Amino acid sequence: MITSTQNLPPLAVHFIWHPSDKEVIFNVISEFRRYITRDTDRPFSREINIPTFLYSSRSPSNPPKNTPPKLANKNVIFVFTSGQTLTEPLWVDYFNRLNGSTNYFIVPVAIDEAGMKHSYSGALENYNFIRAHNWPHDYRIESGILELSHELYRYGLNDIDSDEVGKETSIKLFLSHAKKGDTGLNHAQEIKSFIDNSNMNRFFDANEISPGFKFDEEIESHLKNSTMIAIVSDAYSSRYWCQREVLTAKSEYRPIVVVNSLEDYEDRIFPSIGNVPCVHVTAEPLAHKDILRILIASLLETVRFKYAEASLKFYQSQGWIDSKAFILCRPPEVQQVVEILSKNESSSIDSSRLHLCYPEPPLYEEETIWTDYLNITVSTPLWSSDEVQTDKYNVGISISDYLEDGYEEHHQHTDELQRLSQDLARHILSRNHTLIYGGDLRENGFTEFVLEEASVLKERLKSDQFHVENHLAWPLYLTPASKEFSIKYYGLLDIVKHEVPDDIDSILKNKEIFLKPDCPENQYIWSRCLTTMRKESIESSDVRIFAGGKLGGYLGKMPGVLEEFLIAIDLNKPIYLAGGLGGLCQKLCDSILNNEISEEFTEEWQISHNARYIELQQIAKGNSFEADYEQVETSLLSLSVEKLSSKSGLSEKEYTRLMTTPFIDEIVHLILKGLEQLETPILSKSPK
Repeated sequence: MITSTQNLPPLAVHFIWHPSDKEVIFNVISEFRRYITRDTDRPFSREINIPTFLYSSRSPSNPPKNTPPKLANKNVIFVFTSGQTLTEPLWVDYFNRLNGSTNYFIVPVAIDEAGMKHSYSGALENYNFIRAHNWPHDYRIESGILELSHELYRYGLNDIDSDEVGKETSIKLFLSHAKKGDTGLNHAQEIKSFIDNSNMNRFFDANEISPGFKFDEEIESHLKNSTMIAIVSDAYSSRYWCQREVLTAKSEYRPIVVVNSLEDYEDRIFPSIGNVPCVHVTAEPLAHKDILRILIASLLETVRFKYAEASLKFYQSQGWIDSKAFILCRPPEVQQVVEILSKNESSSIDSSRLHLCYPEPPLYEEETIWTDYLNITVSTPLWSSDEVQTDKYNVGISISDYLEDGYEEHHQHTDELQRLSQDLARHILSRNHTLIYGGDLRENGFTEFVLEEASVLKERLKSDQFHVENHLAWPLYLTPASKEFSIKYYGLLDIVKHEVPDDIDSILKNKEIFLKPDCPENQYIWSRCLTTMRKESIESSDVRIFAGGKLGGYLGKMPGVLEEFLIAIDLNKPIYLAGGLGGLCQKLCDSILNNEISEEFTEEWQISHNARYIELQQIAKGNSFEADYEQVETSLLSLSVEKLSSKSGLSEKEYTRLMTTPFIDEIVHLILKGLEQLETPILSKSPK
């Protein structure tokens, strides 16, 4: 865990709920979390990506094993209370251990009337609760997202002092629309009326330019601190004052959301209205749900804007970003750059080159071609247009999901591993490294996550240099999925088929028929084939990255990520071990950091937690190919941070962070930094 306050990232969000309330509230938590994290189905989307942590348990009477730590500069903890939590003494005690303090903000959410009674005494006494039980049934999820988003903004991103966090926390909205009785005016009036005549006035303060006031004075007083909602109707872009409002909002670096309500035709969409989120509605009077969609989009764009600014400044303070770079909360625009250059306002402007940094992900190459003509460097925290190509490596990834424990002890969703695999694929392939993965070809598996990312990246960057190898053991490459993947990802994917080892070849009757692992004897055959594939795959890798990993339910001689880690150690490969996302890798990191073997890496534990494993081991011992857990212990206890870091291009301090950080951006940053600093002579590089 990070302890120095100067090294804390800007924000982390935590959710606590009772397992018996999961059916009632988890859909709201999941939808809200989907909005504030990067959508894994849209990996190049420009979303918020705030780190989130989940706390519950498998037993109704027992709370999570630990309380949310202070992982970030500001921590917002949503505590969902109910009759379930009120009547379980251990849950009451757990809540009483939550002590709100500076930068550790508790937001209680009552699922039912009984949940409100937590305010009578204890740590939640006198807190103002969100009343989830009052959310309208027809708009329950939308109402939940609005309230949770507002509290996130209020506590996590508002610039006011913490002791004033209850005052002046409404988000100021500037409604921009054509003024003469068309759809835009009608929609603006409907939005303002809805806010003024409902509890939304607690969250929003809607303004527009008043008749009789001077434009510049009104713009100065309202837009400078507002989120703009630009209601684009047929007449909008042709109105000079609408254009002025948009340009002013862009010049003031304000959040903007477009509401597209075109009814018929617009002969020219105003260019400056682009590069921002857009909500589509009809020209008909706005329905209740449409207004909620507009307000949710406006609130979340405000959150995204504020979080992007805080994150980029944090990365700059950590040296990820050039200290002279000009920070932008959305991708750069030509007019904006011209203003910066002409005003000469930024300290980043030296005698030769302006540097602009914006949030991930990088733009299409075609979108930034103009920056070369203006002699500008553009970058994100993990990429730069000035980046110098380093040596090309075969980068192997060993990653798999694992069985969640109900968020009792580990508090991250396994979709974080999917995000990591997508981010690694993006940044490794864009640097022209080869990506090597050994995994089964199944729908929504990690091979598919990596290949989908690679396909989009190949199209974005118009490059034929991307190369993904998927290594398959017999009999996995006999499945129809193998051919389907080869066809779908033709020109991108090479499926490397590994032959059956000699000792198994002699006992197989027909290698053309798929063998199911449905008995210990067949499981042994599978385990031998998987071991052969893993050794040959890792031999062809220059470096290896490890994350996640299941401890049970595997088909090899031992957990796959563990076996691949031990092979990589034996082959003296540079290793990047990311333990902060849980699973087997977290246990590996704990064992190395504490110099004490985790019980999961003992034969006794594996036998007691995996059906028929004892039979598999007996067959394997008869053939001298068993998993030797005494050797596993010896190998793991011989490792140290010093030994691992010395071959990775990272310092011991950096490698320790890699082993423990739960933040994906930091994991990717450290791995890329290590690859840049690898000493090439230590590598036994395979031909590309």
